[in-house]
Amino acid sequence: MLFIHEVHQVAGAKEDAFEAAFREGWMQKLGKTDDARLLWYLHLAHGSGAAYTVVTVTGVTDAAAWGALAERVRTGDLSSWATEVDAMRHRSTAKVLVPVPWSPLQQIDLSSVPVTGDEHELTIYMEDTAWPFAGGLPAYLKAAGTLYTETLVRSKKAGRNILEMEAAFQPLFGTAHPTEVVLWQKVANHEALLRLLSTETDPAHKVPGTWMHDALEVRDQWESRLLRTASWSPRY
Repeated sequence: MLFIHEVHQVAGAKEDAFEAAFREGWMQKLGKTDDARLLWYLHLAHGSGAAYTVVTVTGVTDAAAWGALAERVRTGDLSSWATEVDAMRHRSTAKVLVPVPWSPLQQIDLSSVPVTGDEHELTIYMEDTAWPFAGGLPAYLKAAGTLYTETLVRSKKAGRNILEMEAAFQPLFGTAHPTEVVLWQKVANHEALLRLLSTETDPAHKVPGTWMHDALEVRDQWESRLLRTASWSPRY
């Protein structure tokens, strides 16, 4: 299972048309087969980064399906759609992600992913992208798969969790920085997130044995995005 992650810097006046192109074009056209689906359509939350930033995640069953989709975009039935969409944005970047071994999400039955664009409540994801120290990817994956995930589990059991880990990815060889990990986490408690944003980190969360402390042994470069799903995003 491969996940095509794209970040689009959309032209402000074209924001609604860009979204419609994915909802009525990309999502619908991918629904003609069962080897590719639009999974997430998300807006960067206002006030948290560059304006009119959209993140999309498209799932394909395997490398062959990725190749077939790429040809549809390059010369096939999606080529005119791709040209139209490109005229609505300033630029875009993309990478192909695969789940790490301990990711809760490994496979999705793409045939079960809706393409109807039904409306639903909005949800927020915190996308953490970390760049482990050079040569330290295995050490980071081990630490994140144990200490960090265990921290989230303990917080949930105590009723004070902010995030729930939905997936963890790393780039497919040759498609992005090789030493990178993307943590895909749903915000479970908006009030707790507000406290996280508006208060200093409790010193008790930065002592040896905690993720905030021990993770510095494997990385000190990372960034977070707060992403809000569109009301019709197939997954939310």
